[in-house]
Amino acid sequence: MANIEPRGDSARPVESLIRPRSIAIIGASADPRSFGGFVSGNLARFGYGGALHLVSRSSDEIDGRPCVRTIDELPTDIDLAVLAIPEAGVLDAVQALGRRRCRSAVLFASGYAETGDEGRARQQALAEVAHASGIAVVGPNCMGFTNFADRVPVTFEPLAAPQAFAPRSGGHCVPVAVLAQSGAMAANMRDAMLGRGLPISLVFSTGNEVSVGIEDVLAHCIDDAGIGVIALYAEQIRRPGLFLALAARARAAGKPVVLLMPGRSARAREGAASHTGALAGDHASAITMLRRQAVVCVDTLDELFDVSAILSRYPEPPAGALAFMTGSGAMKNIALDFCDDIGLELPALQAHTVTRLREKLPAFAVAENPLDYTTIGVRQPGLIGEIIDILLADASIGQMVLSIPAGPTVAQRDKTEHIVPALARAAKPVVLVVTGDDGPIEDFFVDAIRDSGVPFQRSSDRALRAVARIVEYGAMRERAARADSGVLANAVTGPARSSAVPADATGPVVPEYLSKRWLAALGIPIPIGELARDADAAVAIAGRIGWPVVIKAQSPALAHKSEAGAVIVGLHDEPSLRAAWARLHDNVASHRPGLALDGVLVEAMGDRGLELVVGARRDPDWGPVVMAGLGGIWIEALRDVRLLAPDAAVADIVAELHSLKAAPMLDGIRGAPAVDAQAVARVVAAVGAQMLANPAIDEIDINPLIAYPDRVLALDALIVLGGGAS
Repeated sequence: MANIEPRGDSARPVESLIRPRSIAIIGASADPRSFGGFVSGNLARFGYGGALHLVSRSSDEIDGRPCVRTIDELPTDIDLAVLAIPEAGVLDAVQALGRRRCRSAVLFASGYAETGDEGRARQQALAEVAHASGIAVVGPNCMGFTNFADRVPVTFEPLAAPQAFAPRSGGHCVPVAVLAQSGAMAANMRDAMLGRGLPISLVFSTGNEVSVGIEDVLAHCIDDAGIGVIALYAEQIRRPGLFLALAARARAAGKPVVLLMPGRSARAREGAASHTGALAGDHASAITMLRRQAVVCVDTLDELFDVSAILSRYPEPPAGALAFMTGSGAMKNIALDFCDDIGLELPALQAHTVTRLREKLPAFAVAENPLDYTTIGVRQPGLIGEIIDILLADASIGQMVLSIPAGPTVAQRDKTEHIVPALARAAKPVVLVVTGDDGPIEDFFVDAIRDSGVPFQRSSDRALRAVARIVEYGAMRERAARADSGVLANAVTGPARSSAVPADATGPVVPEYLSKRWLAALGIPIPIGELARDADAAVAIAGRIGWPVVIKAQSPALAHKSEAGAVIVGLHDEPSLRAAWARLHDNVASHRPGLALDGVLVEAMGDRGLELVVGARRDPDWGPVVMAGLGGIWIEALRDVRLLAPDAAVADIVAELHSLKAAPMLDGIRGAPAVDAQAVARVVAAVGAQMLANPAIDEIDINPLIAYPDRVLALDALIVLGGGAS
């Protein structure tokens, strides 16, 4: 039985769907408020220039255009059919369209996978019929699409004449494509972009994606020279491998992809399933791998709108840090706190910049970043433009946010004549914030801003958060380039870089002693130790490796030994070891009666150090993702970890480690020495390399990995092979 979701490693061509030379409306109606009436009305207002055919059971002609009664009376080889009919007639209609060799169809009807098991069965049947008929179906449960560039509005939402959607960005912005699985969200995103005067090339709602998925439309947008930025809302990415490959293509083409994908919370994942029939995967893994390809993953609709708008004006990420400029000391202080909270750097200005600013500013002003230029604009409004030029000429500054109040009409006239032109001529990215929330702004001021193409906000917080995302976009592109260059190969320093599964593994869970043996072959240090079968052997091993020792029960069924009392530490002599041997076996027998152990691992006690965790898991959809962070008992309590792509370069892993909340512990606090972060990063990189090389491994867990000033030591390790843990 065919799967109801679109599949395949390559994108389905959708050129003839998005740019149809011929359209048939199935369910055409003279009622202008019917779905068919809305579509035909939109096509008329947009001046669609292709062939238009109407199928109606109730009318011989509509608005002077003849109708046929059945699909079988249509010409063959129509590019696109619009199914403005109830769900009950859909299967017969698709089969009939197949007989006429129709290439694609848009299906508005609901009642499919979004409604539960019965709806999924109906969608399964639709998928099979569409596949057999050779028709690419958009939907069901969608609002269709509007190709603004070619004047093709195929949606039941009544649209105004295309002149109403003309951009007001003065030709400075690259066109945006809006893609969403939700039709309402597609319209929401479209209106937000249009409200900012941005040019929109395409708005596309994919709905339940019975055969045409968001990946197919994304591929089209990447290839379309008329599209510069792609804004996406997706509740599930059904073909992760294809999406990542397309994201890499977009990155290479210099086309930013901005994505909002809900699902961080359990309730959001449940909501996604009921809304689009999606079966959500691991959100954290998805975001990690999407960022690997420099997809700008945002958390809110505000960020989606704001980031897309700035990138439409400046699709290339800035080279250099942020300057914040204002005429308010209070706003300066707020910006300092906010930028610190979101990790947005405000660098010191160069000496010659400070000198030039002092020549313009009053004596009591401080020439620094953020810059409060005080009230000089009241008497000398032209000076503000000069100060903008000076700040942006600083080589350390790559972009600017200017936050100003609207002020009275005379002040708005001054800002229109001096500030807006200065921002418009800037060679570096700039964002203008006019504070005051919904306070009124004169039309001439708004018109000048819109016509300039300068990104415009009413909130400094939103502007700064969007800028932080764009700074992150630039950093992600650099990290992706380093990972693409194969820097990772230098990270695995062990004598064996083999992808073979751990030797002697007999089940999915590889016990600690075998896991550590495999890690040691990769060059990852482990404590000296041996496996003992009886107490006499344990005493002999302790004598060879030196006291004190730790003993640990070994079995694939004891993935979490501490809970079973199967780890006993701090044994300094033979009597204590023999007593601990008996106690350990009693604990295991009580926890898991009848369990046969592989043996007991006897190891030298490790010195105290910083307890970290390094791990990896293979997401069934997104592939392997690596984790590093604070380990030991703190991992579950604090969850202070970072997720990384498995091919991250060592330098980028070190940077991620220093973004942990526990980062000060890496550098040494309260007299403790700094630890070897490079050595930790090399372990992370080695784990990632093995996850990439060995698809048989599902999970790797090294917890704790003890970090010292000059080395690391893996005190515990667990590997899970395909099949999952028992």
